[in-house]
Amino acid sequence: MVSAMRERAILVRDLRMSYGPVEAVRGISFEVDKGEVFGLLGPNGAGKTSTVEILEGYRRRTGGEASVLGFDPAARPRELRQQIGIVTQEGGFYPRATVREGVELAGLPYPSPRDPGETLELVGLADRGEVRVQDLSGGQRRRLDLALALVGDPGLVFLDEPTTGFDPAARRAAWEVVRKLAELGKTVLLTTHYLEEAQALCDRVAIVKDGLVVAEGPPGSLGPGTAGYRVSWRENGSRVEHLTDDPTEFLNRVTGEALADGRTLEELQVSRPSLEDVYLDLTEEAAR
Repeated sequence: MVSAMRERAILVRDLRMSYGPVEAVRGISFEVDKGEVFGLLGPNGAGKTSTVEILEGYRRRTGGEASVLGFDPAARPRELRQQIGIVTQEGGFYPRATVREGVELAGLPYPSPRDPGETLELVGLADRGEVRVQDLSGGQRRRLDLALALVGDPGLVFLDEPTTGFDPAARRAAWEVVRKLAELGKTVLLTTHYLEEAQALCDRVAIVKDGLVVAEGPPGSLGPGTAGYRVSWRENGSRVEHLTDDPTEFLNRVTGEALADGRTLEELQVSRPSLEDVYLDLTEEAAR
C-alpha cells in the first residue's frame, strides 16, 4: 500500500521512443510512488514494452524525461541496478543449472541478497531446488524467473507479463507473491494482459494506447465514457441495462415507475464497470 507521505520511485514525463520513422512512444507521462503496485496496460503495440525497457535501462529514449529511484536509467548506474529486479516476457536461464544454483548466481551482484531457500519458498519452488532448469515445466520456469528477480531483495521490481503460461492456481500463487512484496514496502511496476490480475493487485493503473496514456487512476475509479455505474434488471424475459452517473436518482425514478405500473424489476443490480469494461471501451478503436 502507498503511504500517506508520497515518495516517488518512477517519474516519466513526455517519454518518446522512435524506431526509424515509427514513433512507438509518443509522449507518455506517469509517476509511481514508492511502495505502490502500478499497472501499465494496453494492447500489443501500444508502447508498454518500450516504456518498460527504457525504465529498466535496456533502451535509450528518443526524448522526454525518465527517472528511476532518482537515477537516469539510460546511464545504467550500478547503484540503480542493485536496487531493481526484473522479470522479462521471455525469461530463461542456463538449462543445465539447478534451480538453486540459478538463484544463488543471480543474487551475487547484490549487496544484501535474500536467502536462496527463502526466495524459492516465496515463489513456490522450495521442493525444486535440485532440479535442472531444463526439466522444469513452463509455469515453473516463470516462477524461477520471478525468483531470479527477487533474490537480490530489490526495492523496485519490474514484472513484464509475469504470469504468462501459468495455470489458474499458479497465477493466484504469483498474486500472493506480489501482495507480499507490497506488504514489505516494495515498489512494483506490472504489465499484464490479464485485466483481473491488474484489478486484484494494482493500487493504480495507466492504460496506454498508440503510445499515449489514455486513462490513469485506481482500477475501481476508472469508468468508460462519462457514466460511472451500470444499473440492470430482467423484465419480460429480457435483460435491460443503463449507464448513469447518479444511480440513486435513476433507481428512485425507475422503481417508482415500475411500482406505479405494477411491474417487477427482477434481478435488479447496481455495479461499477469493471477494469475490463474500461479497457475495452478505451482501446476498442485500436482493436478494429
